[in-house]
Amino acid sequence: MKTKKYFNQIPYWLLMLILTVLFVYPFWWMVVNSLNASAEIFGAPKLLPTSWAFSNYRDIFTVQPFARHYTNTVVVALLGTLGNVLLCAMAGYAFARMHFPLRNTAFLLLLTALMMPIEVTIIPLFFQMRNWGAHDTLTPLILLGIFGSQGAFSTFMLRQFYVTVPNELEEAARIDGLNPLGIFIRIMLPVAVPVLSSVAILAFIAVWNTYLEPLVFLSSLEKFTLPLSLTNFNDTYGLPQWHLQLAATTLSIVPIMAVYLIFQQKVSDSMVNSGLK
Repeated sequence: MKTKKYFNQIPYWLLMLILTVLFVYPFWWMVVNSLNASAEIFGAPKLLPTSWAFSNYRDIFTVQPFARHYTNTVVVALLGTLGNVLLCAMAGYAFARMHFPLRNTAFLLLLTALMMPIEVTIIPLFFQMRNWGAHDTLTPLILLGIFGSQGAFSTFMLRQFYVTVPNELEEAARIDGLNPLGIFIRIMLPVAVPVLSSVAILAFIAVWNTYLEPLVFLSSLEKFTLPLSLTNFNDTYGLPQWHLQLAATTLSIVPIMAVYLIFQQKVSDSMVNSGLK
């Protein structure tokens, strides 16, 4: 019986192996070719670097101010994610548990932000930020990370979670003398930690990978973020320096991988538990 059981599992493990190779190979190809010379990248696939050119990782900091671009992206992503999580947690709680005039109408208007692409609003936002004197600064990128479509999505996720929280928790907190702010801080936030972790990861990735907004709002090279920086590795003839682009791209995904590895257990909990365990 055990032999038959293992034999029946062979197709499953073969499928998992094929899917793993399909997903992992592009990243492996990127890392391998980030250590090759530009002329060695295109051709037969390689499982290991040919020239082991670790100097590529040094050169990306000399061709352009890549360290400054990295710092800009970290600042924008951290501030945008922090503001997104805090404000959307409060907004989601208000939409789910508090009663105020036109609550449902306001929530429907919020959902329209999920249906409206950034290409529709980017020009009005550009003129608005220019009038505020925020053009060619990191401020618009941070504000869009908090209040843009990602903010609407985070509010929606948290509102849907808070709706499922039993009323008995809130009633018990009121009996103990907590006001609405105390209930939110001491009851609702701890309960929502798994969902907040998921929201934080999604918000961080969205802000980190933003390309159109920096392209519109930033014009100074030293203000660039990583998505703009990655398209700026060109030689004197304007041709892409693929080895440097791949090295820079490899470094650019490190924070995203770190954030996910740190919060992955919380993400899993948010998918299978209600948060009341």
